[in-house]
Amino acid sequence: MNKLFFFILLIYSTNLYSQRFITKEAEISFFSETPLEDISAKNNKVSAVYDSKTGQLVFQLNISDFIFPKPLMQEHFNENYLESDKFPKASFSGIIDEINKFSIAIGTLKIHGVSNPVEIKGSLVKVNDNVIIDANFTILLKDYNIKIPRIVMYKIAEEIDVSITAKLKEI
Repeated sequence: MNKLFFFILLIYSTNLYSQRFITKEAEISFFSETPLEDISAKNNKVSAVYDSKTGQLVFQLNISDFIFPKPLMQEHFNENYLESDKFPKASFSGIIDEINKFSIAIGTLKIHGVSNPVEIKGSLVKVNDNVIIDANFTILLKDYNIKIPRIVMYKIAEEIDVSITAKLKEI
């Protein structure tokens, strides 16, 4: 009985001192600039978890939660380019080097069913019981097998600028 009580206490105390931060309201946006048309979208239903003890950082989102200024853009994005019925989620899983204003996350970005190693520079700062994350990076559509038909190739950039803003709360 004493061994069982000690084991439960040990597990509870380990979890008590673990600093994990979470949100379901992170925002990821992207921007595609071409001479013919600019395309932008935001998704503010992004889940994120950060464990300061291990440095592990995970983001996950539903592709269909991106909102565009024009409904037709959103439809084409989901049906023709990201095929959100086949590939409904995108994710990042990696490690943060340290908490400071110039952090680097090294991990795997999965979009459109394709996983690639990435290194993302940004800031990750602890403020009171929160962790604030801001990052900007660029992805190449070809790296994720996202095909752009020739008919619209001048309206969609091959490089997409991605921005992340998140405020994670300690749990």
